[in-house]
Amino acid sequence: MENLKIAIVTGAFGGIGSAIAKELVQEGCLVIAVASAKRTAADYDEWLNDTQLNPALVRPLFLDVTDQQACEAAISNLLEEFGRIDILVNNAGITRDSTFKKMTAAQWREVIDTNLNSLFNMTQPLFAAMCAQKFGRIINISSVNGQKGQFGQANYSAAKAGMIGFSKALAYEGARAGVTVNVVAPGYTETPMVAAMRTDVLDSIKAQVPMQRLATPTEVAQAVAFLASDKAAYITGETLALNGGLYMN
Repeated sequence: MENLKIAIVTGAFGGIGSAIAKELVQEGCLVIAVASAKRTAADYDEWLNDTQLNPALVRPLFLDVTDQQACEAAISNLLEEFGRIDILVNNAGITRDSTFKKMTAAQWREVIDTNLNSLFNMTQPLFAAMCAQKFGRIINISSVNGQKGQFGQANYSAAKAGMIGFSKALAYEGARAGVTVNVVAPGYTETPMVAAMRTDVLDSIKAQVPMQRLATPTEVAQAVAFLASDKAAYITGETLALNGGLYMN
């Protein structure tokens, strides 16, 4: 246990989150798998069965990432238990798609709270400790739609673009302390939810991508693992796009 890095992954039970958790375990981490407070121990058991992860190397944490006080308390407890947190992957996210003309205030707030405000809630209680230990890796999962925008996703695109600005600003603050802050911005990714779409819909999505295919969750996870590794020690404030050429900045 002493040689393991301690990593927190939010949205860990989703397709990308599960792949990130598996990849970080393979890279020598103990993963705190953060899932919605609405989840249960039975959900965790099912997730463990699906991912085939060693239960000794993962720990479930059922937490509402939109609740600032709950996040602060949870991270304080983790720091007290483990003494340090080395890696934070802010992956939690939702969609509430609607054209802006019809978008409700609730649809706007829910997406901003979960996708963007959660960055403050999870990162702020941890950042000082990372700076004090002179090491930290913060990786925020944005989206191609935060770079290029998307019809019907003003809320989602705003939140995902905000993650990029947040990461650049925080990267300045952490640089001297050896704390890097980077972004992974996936394009369309073949999660179980996406894979369940109708074939004609999937084909139309792939047709937009120069590589003519979707990303795999593992490809996203491998990018996260690289940015979390010592090999990426001199990279900070960057956005790594995994979109098959869909958007080139």
